[in-house]
Amino acid sequence: MSEKTYKVGIIGAGVMGDRMIQAIANHSLYQVASVSDVSEERAREAAKQAGDAAWYTDYQEMLDDMHIDLVYLAVPPKYHHPITLEVLKRKKHLLCEKPLANSLAEAQEMLAAAEAAGVVHAMHFPMYYQTVLPQMIARLPELGTIRRIDILTHFHQWPRPWQQAAWLAGREQGGFIREVLPHFVHLTYELFGELQVIRANVDYPDDPNACEVGVSAYLECSDGTPITVNGLAGIAHKEHLDYRIYGTKGTISLVNWSNLHFGLEGEVPQPITIPLHERLILLLDEMAKKMNGEDARLVTFETGVKVQKVLEDLLGKS
Repeated sequence: MSEKTYKVGIIGAGVMGDRMIQAIANHSLYQVASVSDVSEERAREAAKQAGDAAWYTDYQEMLDDMHIDLVYLAVPPKYHHPITLEVLKRKKHLLCEKPLANSLAEAQEMLAAAEAAGVVHAMHFPMYYQTVLPQMIARLPELGTIRRIDILTHFHQWPRPWQQAAWLAGREQGGFIREVLPHFVHLTYELFGELQVIRANVDYPDDPNACEVGVSAYLECSDGTPITVNGLAGIAHKEHLDYRIYGTKGTISLVNWSNLHFGLEGEVPQPITIPLHERLILLLDEMAKKMNGEDARLVTFETGVKVQKVLEDLLGKS
């Protein structure tokens, strides 16, 4: 008996939609059946890239195609909630980009709807499917008692040059707190469990419609381990991201997404050579397992709601 090929409908033909199309092209279990985007030009071009798939400018029309097994949602956060509810009404499996929603209330409603629909629901957190995560987990015991976790996100320009979309620069749904910090909040959940915001200060420019330019915050893990957040944009500094864990016996840091450094007491942390995998391929592998009724390693909407709560607290919206 041949393996099932899952037909995917992609909503949002931007940077992430394009990456997913490329990943599906290299995966034997999937086929892009249709693409939807508010831009007719982008929808048509992405559908052509996907092998002459059907294309739409109205996602509702696309969702009426009963041959779609899975929807990949890659639109700005403001639209996750309404589109998700329409997807779930049709009981389609759903893979959503982060953050889950544009508010905690929306995220909670999306989780409830996904559970009621009885479908596979998952989120795309790239670091979860990279080899750095198991490497970090394996080395945690060597660090001794964890003293502090520091999260640093510095940007010369925001939005970044390759990410020039108006919504990313806006206060309503953009900013690096919503776009970048979810990755590190989720990483902290995976490594240490629950966390909460104790205090946060967000700096905004004079323009009332512009997103934040800075954040400094203090969080804690459930055992009281402190977490600091230091974020700045628009500074004379090359983009630099650093997730660093200090222990009584050593230090480990993840620099610029995929560079892992490790050192024991008295040592200067050194780079660790680790193999890199195609994370979207691994994500699609796990989605296929779950849709086939098998156990799978996925980040579900339940975790997405937890991450959303932290984001809301950082932004002072809870």
